[in-house]
Formats: sequence, C-alpha cells, structure tokens
Amino acid sequence: MKFYMTPGSCSTGIHILLEELEATFEVYLVNLLAGDHVQADFVALNPKSTIPVLVRNDGSVLTEFQAIAWWLARTHPRAGLVPEDAEGQARVIELMDYAVGTLHGQAFARIFTPEQFACNAADHEVVQAQGRERAARAFAVLNQTLPADGYAAGAFSIADAALFYVEFWADKVKLPLPPRCAAHYRRMLGRAAVQRVLREEGYRIP
Repeated sequence: MKFYMTPGSCSTGIHILLEELEATFEVYLVNLLAGDHVQADFVALNPKSTIPVLVRNDGSVLTEFQAIAWWLARTHPRAGLVPEDAEGQARVIELMDYAVGTLHGQAFARIFTPEQFACNAADHEVVQAQGRERAARAFAVLNQTLPADGYAAGAFSIADAALFYVEFWADKVKLPLPPRCAAHYRRMLGRAAVQRVLREEGYRIP
C-alpha cells in the first residue's frame, strides 16, 4: 500500500493504526506548506487535495480519516480496532467524528489556518482565539465522555487514534487538556506504536 501523509497532521492518526497493525506500506510525504497537495500529480490521485490518502494493494484510492480507519479495522478484524457490538461501534464512530469534524474541522482549523476563515490578516488573531475557545469547549465535552481509565471504548480502537492527534495538537499549541483527556493522551503516548510513529515523523516523545 502507499500512504500519503504529512508529519504531525491528522494523518498521524492513520500512521498509528498502520503501525499498530504492522502493515506493509510505503510512505509518501506531502508538504502542505509547499503546496504539494495542489500539484497536478496529487490532485489526479485525490481531487479533494487532502490527506491522508491510502492507495490499497488493488490500486484503489481511499481518502478521509474515518473511511480509512474504518476500512483498516474491518479488514483486520483480529486486531479488535472496533467493538463487535453495534452499540460499541456506534460510540467509536461518534467519538471519531467529533474529533475529526468538530475539534479538527471547526477548532484547530481556525488555529492553524485562520486565513481560511478571514481574508483580512488583521482578523486572524480573533479567528485563532475563536478556535482555541471552540477546542476548549469540545475537549470539555469529551472529558465527560471518556472513561476515567482505559481507552475511549474500553479497548484500544480507531477512535483513540483520532483523539490522539487532536490531543497532540493541543499539546503543541499549549492548550490545557481536561483531566480525562490528559490521561488519555498520556496513555496513548505510552503505546509502542505511537512512540515509533512520533520518532519516524521527527518528534520527541513529550
């Protein structure tokens, strides 16, 4: 398989899942700041110009964090990356979508790319402040959802990979995490696959 990713981005969560599964894959780095995602060859691969992208063994292309994570889990059932029962699966999807759609799409997007929300550079600080406020509110919601011990759904799942990358971002922008989110982040940092991924992507283990 071919995995298109950017270090320290949302694709880090998929990278973790691939490492957890000990999958065989080639990494292709996409430099977002340099505009690799809008170059013709990448657009031909993924017209959305987004990461992550997974080109599977049959040559078919899969995009979107949730879709890739779900496909990895369902094609590797013995790994137990999703619960077996419908209720557990729904809760995993619920958590994953909240991390990707709300924390990433509505909060951190404002922090990292304020120009997408305000054309006037003078307004960027206000947009970033809004992003931090939204992130704090979203983490507070998650803090009520996460268990005091263990992972998001009891055992490690695809939801934990999604939660980790937004927790990692919070750490990088010095946004305090509420207690249960902070405990989850520390628990994830203790996983061997997470440590390997962070080293491979050029980060020190916090």
